[in-house]
Amino acid sequence: MMLTTASPLTDSSIDPKLITKLAGLELTTVGELLRYVPRRYIRRGQVSATERPEPDEWITVIGRVEKSQMIAMKRRYGKFLKIVVNDGQNRYEASFFNAKYIQRVLVSGVRVALAGKVKYFNNQIQLSHPDWLVLPDDGMDVHGTSMMAELLADERGGPADDGADGPEALTGTADDVEHFSRAIIPMYPATRDVQTWEIWRAVRQVVADTVPAADPLTGEQRSARGFITSDEAIRHIHLPDTMDQVEQARDRLKFDEALAVQTALAQRRADLGAEVAIGCPHVPGGLEDQLAERLPFELTGGQKTVLSEIGDDLAVDHPMNRLLQGEVGSGKTLVSLLAMLRVVDNGHQCAILAPTEVLAAQHYRTVMTMLGDLARGGELGGADGATRVGLLTGSLGTAAKRQTLLDAVTGDSGIVIGTHALLQGNVEFFDLGMVVVDEQHRFGVEQRDVLRGKGREDRRPHFLVMTATPIPRTVAMTTFGDLDTSVMTELPRGRQPIKTTVVPMSKPAWVDRVWERANEEIDAGRQVYVVCTRIGDEESNKKTPGKKATGKSTRTKAEEKEDDTVSVLQQAQMLETGPLAARRIAVLHGRMHPDDKNDVMDAFTRGDVDVLVATTVIEVGVDVPNATTMAIVNAERFGVSQLHQLRGRVGRGRHAGLCLLMTAAHDLSASMERLKAVEASNDGFELAMVDLQQRREGDILGALQSGGKSSLSFLSLIDDVDVIADARDLSESIVDGDRDLTDHPALADLVRAVLLPSRAEYLEKS
Repeated sequence: MMLTTASPLTDSSIDPKLITKLAGLELTTVGELLRYVPRRYIRRGQVSATERPEPDEWITVIGRVEKSQMIAMKRRYGKFLKIVVNDGQNRYEASFFNAKYIQRVLVSGVRVALAGKVKYFNNQIQLSHPDWLVLPDDGMDVHGTSMMAELLADERGGPADDGADGPEALTGTADDVEHFSRAIIPMYPATRDVQTWEIWRAVRQVVADTVPAADPLTGEQRSARGFITSDEAIRHIHLPDTMDQVEQARDRLKFDEALAVQTALAQRRADLGAEVAIGCPHVPGGLEDQLAERLPFELTGGQKTVLSEIGDDLAVDHPMNRLLQGEVGSGKTLVSLLAMLRVVDNGHQCAILAPTEVLAAQHYRTVMTMLGDLARGGELGGADGATRVGLLTGSLGTAAKRQTLLDAVTGDSGIVIGTHALLQGNVEFFDLGMVVVDEQHRFGVEQRDVLRGKGREDRRPHFLVMTATPIPRTVAMTTFGDLDTSVMTELPRGRQPIKTTVVPMSKPAWVDRVWERANEEIDAGRQVYVVCTRIGDEESNKKTPGKKATGKSTRTKAEEKEDDTVSVLQQAQMLETGPLAARRIAVLHGRMHPDDKNDVMDAFTRGDVDVLVATTVIEVGVDVPNATTMAIVNAERFGVSQLHQLRGRVGRGRHAGLCLLMTAAHDLSASMERLKAVEASNDGFELAMVDLQQRREGDILGALQSGGKSSLSFLSLIDDVDVIADARDLSESIVDGDRDLTDHPALADLVRAVLLPSRAEYLEKS
């Protein structure tokens, strides 16, 4: 029976045991298997890798046995086989227990494939009891090698000597050996349960039995781009005869990935364009105009441009869906407030969703301060036509929460600010006309969709997403392609520059100077942030209940490594008893009671606290103009964009900002390179590219996944801006005339194959 890409692997001729193994990689259909592509290729005679692997990485090594000997075990009776394999680049030590029969085969000079988890001892790469396969040498008969594999397979499973575990089963077949006989050997991402040669065996079987799929591109479209067909690309990526074929396949499959994503986003944009919203034109003399007239400064050019773009969106009868990127301190909050007042002027309500209670409370204070009597509707001293502003958080008292809910459902509150508490089922609005999501990356798509669904049944609210984390153009086109984008890079006049300096924690004199500098700022009447990676109240050396205490820690390696950093509580105590002993010091972190957090933040805002030692709860939205200095302890533990966000908390008033990046990183490490980049630039978009280059795009593309595995193997958000833009233009031209892809079934199949149902659902919700 011939297969299609939609066929389940159970319909194929693949061995059922191997099908079960492939299911562990979430490969259950022919299409999923064919899109599980090699991670690299090895040409006969070439080395298998150019870099030393990371500890615990699962690798496949192809090389020649240099040394093979049985060694007596020191602490128990018996011997083990130790071999040294050289792949031309590195030497690998592999150990096998109960390996008398393996010793007869893995002798010096034999060419072999090893697959196992990497360990290091004295800087030597080691593989403990790896899976292995004898490979054909030049002139060796492939069939003869297969027979040797079968003989060895027959010998496995004998009684284990000395109670030790028996050897791993040798799973080699003629196809497996042929895999390593090719001029170009595909190497797949493998695991302990399924080896690269087993994956290739399955791929080869389905490639031979699968009907060529229809191509989503026409011959003219392929010719214009110099592409091979999609069927040729799939076959060449798995069974190449030359590296040129691999490159041709990569180019085509890269474009297919971009086209699938952009088509799904184009469909989403078409859907949004068909939805209904309430138009909100400018109302002369309304709250928007009254606030604008009260501002003691002129809006920047960027703020005016973005307000014009938002105003055009709000005036029409389909929902605004806009992403507002703004540099730290560029004035996004004011822009969003003026936009919300336009909606309120038209008789509708707005909601602001913030990721933390600290940020929600900050937004509430800022909005109330900006509006003054314009936010005291129905109160004594309130301005004519004033509205109300509500705050809803999980820690809000019962009476206050009840009042906020009442004002929202009756429509008395024109603006309601809150955290995840806004998403609860008992929160209802009289007429929700606009939703603002601040720091959108802190929320899942389902959470955002819940709030957007709280509008009236016959229409959708306008939707504004804000972020202070600059997003490179390729990322915006790929992960926010269904949103119109506005960018503000210009800082308000009077905003002070921030000087950033890297401080090696290994140099005591430099560290002492950090605290001297903090004292100087405090003596001048200003305030200081100190940011740490963790709180410091974590339990250590936990014992597992019911087991005998051994004195050994049961904590994970990550937890133990985290102990190398300075915590908030440790840092606060050190400062209180040391260089800042005479100062008013407070701590702030996420596990404090919400009332306590608000009290500390209010005290710092009033100037009653000189030094705030905190975790990253102050990363976004916190605005204390008198805070001029920030010391970030163990700065190497933060990403580039996060460091840029953090330092944006200083320099927000009349005085210049100073950010001191205290680090234990080595001078030549990647972490130091990252810190030096932050030191050298205040341009958030430039740093966003640095961040993307260091993290690569895995984290960003992960936003498309909604949890599952990614089928995006070739598309690079760093290098492929032209490819993404081309795919965007093509997808728009197709979707404009065929929204459901009725006349483009091959393209519809491609979208499903690349994105998979969970990814398509993500794009639909986002």
